[in-house]
Amino acid sequence: MRLRIGHGFDAHKLVAGRPLMLGGIEVPHSRGLEGHSDGDCALHAACDALLGAAGEGDMGRHFPSRDSRWHGVASRVFLGETARLVRAAGFTLGNLDITLIAQEPVLAPHLEPMRATIAQVLEVGPEAVSVKAKSTDHLGALGRGEGIAALATVLLVGGE
Repeated sequence: MRLRIGHGFDAHKLVAGRPLMLGGIEVPHSRGLEGHSDGDCALHAACDALLGAAGEGDMGRHFPSRDSRWHGVASRVFLGETARLVRAAGFTLGNLDITLIAQEPVLAPHLEPMRATIAQVLEVGPEAVSVKAKSTDHLGALGRGEGIAALATVLLVGGE
């Protein structure tokens, strides 16, 4: 049995005029995340963790922002395609752990729906996915509410 660990990170600026997409769901807030796609930093970090663990590079390799077909795409599409690439490389998901870092909005009420959505897209049980939220206690740009960041760690399991 092969075990592979991957780590992902993403951060986006909060801007007016966009819905806030996090963990594959819309979170009520006055601003959303800037980005070429829907800006969902949680799913972007998850994709990078999965791709890295599978030895498949990162999102920029598979979904480059210079490619107009990815403009405005829901990040659930990226996560689904990433899951397909991971399976094609001979791996299954052991677990995925995501930490969101945001001063605002309060994310606790939305964590379970994010978890369920991510598990559904990855075609795994919700016990294989964890989504947590932390703040920086008003330190730095994230603490001033200028953006949101996400960290993801994944364990992949493959046959010999």
